[in-house]
Amino acid sequence: MAPPLLSFENLGVNQGTGYLFRHLDINIQPRDRLALIGRNGAGKSTLLRLLAGTIEPDEGRRSIQPGLKLVLLEQTPSFEGFDSLADYALSGDNAPPRYQVEAIADQLGVDLSRNAQSASGGEQRRAAIARALAMEPDLLLMDEPTNHLDLAAIEFLEGWLNRFKGAFVVISHDRAFLTRLTRQCLWLDRGDIRRAEIGFGGFDAWMEKIQAEELRAAEKLDAKLKIEEHWLLRGVTARRKRNQGRLTKLFEMRAERKNMTGMEGTAKLALDTNDVRTKVVIDAKNISKRFGDREVIKDFSLRIRRGDRIGIVGANGAGKTTLLKILMGDLDPDQGIVKRADTLEAVVIDQQRASISPEKTLRDVIAHGGEWIEIGDQKKHVVGYLKDFLFDPSILDAKVSTLSGGEKSRLLMAREFARRSNLLILDEPTNDLDLETIDLLQEVISNYSGTVLLVSHDRDFLDNVATMTLGMDGSGVIDIVAGGYSDWQKQRAERLAATRKPANTAEEKTASSKAIPQPKSGKVKLSYKDQRAYDLLPQEIEKMEATIQKHESDLADPTLYSRDPAKFSELSDKIAALKAEKEDAEMRWLELAEQLEG
Repeated sequence: MAPPLLSFENLGVNQGTGYLFRHLDINIQPRDRLALIGRNGAGKSTLLRLLAGTIEPDEGRRSIQPGLKLVLLEQTPSFEGFDSLADYALSGDNAPPRYQVEAIADQLGVDLSRNAQSASGGEQRRAAIARALAMEPDLLLMDEPTNHLDLAAIEFLEGWLNRFKGAFVVISHDRAFLTRLTRQCLWLDRGDIRRAEIGFGGFDAWMEKIQAEELRAAEKLDAKLKIEEHWLLRGVTARRKRNQGRLTKLFEMRAERKNMTGMEGTAKLALDTNDVRTKVVIDAKNISKRFGDREVIKDFSLRIRRGDRIGIVGANGAGKTTLLKILMGDLDPDQGIVKRADTLEAVVIDQQRASISPEKTLRDVIAHGGEWIEIGDQKKHVVGYLKDFLFDPSILDAKVSTLSGGEKSRLLMAREFARRSNLLILDEPTNDLDLETIDLLQEVISNYSGTVLLVSHDRDFLDNVATMTLGMDGSGVIDIVAGGYSDWQKQRAERLAATRKPANTAEEKTASSKAIPQPKSGKVKLSYKDQRAYDLLPQEIEKMEATIQKHESDLADPTLYSRDPAKFSELSDKIAALKAEKEDAEMRWLELAEQLEG
């Protein structure tokens, strides 16, 4: 095995009140694709900075290969002292080449001449990504790289990382992003770290098996304190088991909505008169909105019913916030009418989440210092309510200042969800949340009796909560699809396929059925053998990926090594061989694609 690019032995960090983690051993190998996973407050960002060498540990020894080019993409990089985004992107002793920074910035859709201080969070994030990628690192460390990015920018980043020849470690709440890119997992949990040679797609099954074993061991102990330490694990495991029922309910709601909308993409909904009187909460008819010469909303109609969970997707600047403001009554359309039920009581959770006084305790924030809180028509003890939001009861009287950024976001959500409402407005709600909190948020939305309007770039989250998706491409036309993000993508692909010129000959029909880009006129023509490889390699790569995922799922069994070490070794060797074969196939396909592009 090749020597590690970077390693830590016996790593420990003391926060003053105790160790955040201790006795950790970490190795990062060439071509590793590591997902760093852990609950908010577990120390993921701290660990990433330790790996980068920007902070020093209290214990342990860091080793790094001589000459290794390491780049850290922080969650909130500082733009202090820079006049423009370009000044930031081209800064440093080893500044990246300007042409590379500008090329990547163009792909990400950011104007580097923008003032660094007045630029939005999304623009700053894009400039930081352009700088990091243009430096061509051997090891790339990324903390929530998709925060504030729209779908087009996320897809560009995924494509770049798929072609990346170095190693990376990434912290992200974006399940789709992690599933598509990672091949190994580092799980930081209660001060310990575990590594699995599986991509994020196999993480949940691996984690649940480990947690189940821990629970069985804890339940055999007599000490009540030891069992109490596992209340959170029991809650998470039970929640995951409920996911199947929640998704079944979601699919039923989507089917019902599809029947009401009729043909996919139709803007107007046909409802019974009784339905209109009792269930419609927002009724938008033929609304349009223009800013200067640009029409962002064109003749849009939609009736939103009580219980709908509506996702709004599109690139930054496509008009998502404008549509949301019009539906809420904060902005008037140029044409058309929007009627809202008189009984609407809205709670808004947006990207600029309101701050909480750092000197307040969790009890102060949730129950005004008391013991009980009213949730709808029910009275609930504050300890039980905070447990629902994954807080340990022991920190009930801890100050907000002691919480991590993600924990503060979770506390804000707990406070907002406790308020009486029948309309929930969520603007990028998954930013800064860990994966378990996102699971919790999905469950809360599923059980919410009111209506939800949701703006998000988190594809997996939309697939798991939305009964209807409004897709905006910036042209003013809004797609209406019963389902989530994947349903919208499928409809768009089908519509594009339908608008293509029909094939005339049998050979043309065969070629057009393949989802492989064909050479454009004037491009290099491949030999028969190379063209065939170019056409077939994507399907072969998909088969390899499926086989790898199957083997990784089998390998995730924590008892396999003790039961059958020979099988464990065999599966490990197969996975390594398949990954190497897959990488060769991907490189071969890319070489052929470059030839086609001249």
